[in-house]
Amino acid sequence: MFLLPIFLIIVIILLGSIKQINQYERGVLFTLGKYTRILEPGWQIVLPVFQSFQKVDIRTKAVGVPEQEAITKDNVSTQISAVIYYKITDASKAILEVENFYFAIDQLAQTTMRNIVGEVELDQLLTNRDSIANRIRDIIESMATKWGLDVMAVELKDIVLPTDMKRTIAKQAEAEREKRATIINSEGEVIAAINLAKAARTMAETPGALHLRTLNSINDISSDQSNTVVFAVPIEILRAIDGIKQLTGKK
Repeated sequence: MFLLPIFLIIVIILLGSIKQINQYERGVLFTLGKYTRILEPGWQIVLPVFQSFQKVDIRTKAVGVPEQEAITKDNVSTQISAVIYYKITDASKAILEVENFYFAIDQLAQTTMRNIVGEVELDQLLTNRDSIANRIRDIIESMATKWGLDVMAVELKDIVLPTDMKRTIAKQAEAEREKRATIINSEGEVIAAINLAKAARTMAETPGALHLRTLNSINDISSDQSNTVVFAVPIEILRAIDGIKQLTGKK
């Protein structure tokens, strides 16, 4: 009877010492306040009073960085937001090297975004979003590695511009479209002029080509009965008729 309470106390202590680590977690074990080892998934023994542990989720995390107001290199005020994808690769560093890695990575992303936006002009920011996002990722990665984090990607979500700047960009885009339309139209006129010149040379060098073209045009016009056709007789025909009259002696 004397040993039964002691046995029950030991059983309770052992049951309380069993800790479960899920597959997507790792445990950081401390013995007498000192880091001991990483607890792998499964049931682990953690001695009360002498030992303690902290669970760390090692799944990939998607963290939204709130809108940050930044000024580009050409002094345009913008508001930019992003999403960071990262995961923990070293659970011990995530606990030992930084107090709160969630807060730390968020603050680092905000300051890095503002700094990078200040180094580029607005046109670069709008057209080279992927390269700018990669630059932000590289800078965050260089610091996050010390915290046991792996930054996999940074995606820029929204780039908000002032209303007057939006109107200016819209006018610029419209002017660019008009410019392209004018260039295409002029190129078409040049090609048409070249083809007309080739056709004129061909008709001039080929006997009877002009007469055939004239007859073909008359045939096309006469297909519509509502058209009035004025036929211009080539001067060569009139000269031929005049020559026939002279040969026959008729006036």
